[in-house]
Amino acid sequence: MSLYSQRGVSAQKEEVHKATEKLDKGLYPFAFCKIYPDHLTGDKDWVNLMHADGAGTKSILAYLYWKETGDLSVWKGIARDAIVMNLDDLLCVGIHDNLLFSSTIDRNKRLVPGEVLEMVINGTQEFFDELKQFGVNIHYLGGETADVGDVVRTIAVNGTMAARWPKNKLVTNERIKAGDVIVGFASAGQTKYEQEYNSGIASNGLTSARHDVLSKFYAENFKESYETSLSDDVVYIGPHRLLDHITVGHQQMEIGKLLLSPTRSYAPLLKVLLQEQFEAVHGLVHCSGGGQTKCMKYLPGDFRIVKDDLFEAPVIFNIIQKASGSDLREMYQVFNMGHRLEVFTEEGAAGAMIDAAKVLGIEAKIVGRVEAGKKKELVLKVNGQEIVY
Repeated sequence: MSLYSQRGVSAQKEEVHKATEKLDKGLYPFAFCKIYPDHLTGDKDWVNLMHADGAGTKSILAYLYWKETGDLSVWKGIARDAIVMNLDDLLCVGIHDNLLFSSTIDRNKRLVPGEVLEMVINGTQEFFDELKQFGVNIHYLGGETADVGDVVRTIAVNGTMAARWPKNKLVTNERIKAGDVIVGFASAGQTKYEQEYNSGIASNGLTSARHDVLSKFYAENFKESYETSLSDDVVYIGPHRLLDHITVGHQQMEIGKLLLSPTRSYAPLLKVLLQEQFEAVHGLVHCSGGGQTKCMKYLPGDFRIVKDDLFEAPVIFNIIQKASGSDLREMYQVFNMGHRLEVFTEEGAAGAMIDAAKVLGIEAKIVGRVEAGKKKELVLKVNGQEIVY
């Protein structure tokens, strides 16, 4: 059993999928988000979507960093994480404007004071103000903030995003076909709209990252930060403190800041692609939970996906792998490992997409292709290894 499973979490969410397998799949079963008819107005040419997600256990990392340094600004990053994990999913069905957002914040008031709530809430509005500059308008409708110390150890930051959208402007992944190439857009680096280097960690696999990278110091001093019934063998088993430094390119960065890099949104890029190259976009996948295997769930037929020119894994993933001893198979199905957005398109259209990303400071390239197959299959070629899922 993997360390990930021993900690009570699953990269593939098998039990969640089993619990929801009998639910209606919506109008387009291969679309990245569930899409329903426009029940609000009855207009057959429009659809409704509502999506819920959050920052997950990344909020525990923010808690630890804040307690150790007193730096409240990390909570603004958690606000962004909760937003982007909703927004970039909806972007992957073609929605890029006029969205509604409601936040849900559950906290242990004894440990998490009002000043933290202020940072999360104000950070939410600040991020929406930034996105507005790129033509992505999100309306903040408030939400629910609950003091539920019996339920959460520290704080959970989540949100719900909703939209109404025309059917003829949806990306449903039904157009993915053999012969398509996959353009990957990097998760790490620094875009024109980011204030500092982004490690690429996003908001998936943070339970693994936290326990594998950080040391027993945190188990001994912050017992509220983990499930105390877990075996000591899987709790904070790493070599690092949050304030340890490591070289990234030509700069020194804290381990804590690398783990807490806010999830990059591809909204400014997808706004451009969906307006200027909509017909060329055959499919969109957000490589979130499930990492590089995420695309398997959204294929509209029996295809063989081959990814044989992936990005070099960013530093943060090398740190995690070295600390955990995980093999590449597990790393690539837990983490994005270098790119978090995939566009399925014809090869002739890929160049313009890559150029659009370059304008915004996002590295992009063709990372793979779609082949005809007898079943749904994914082949990753990494560091001389071939990994088949």
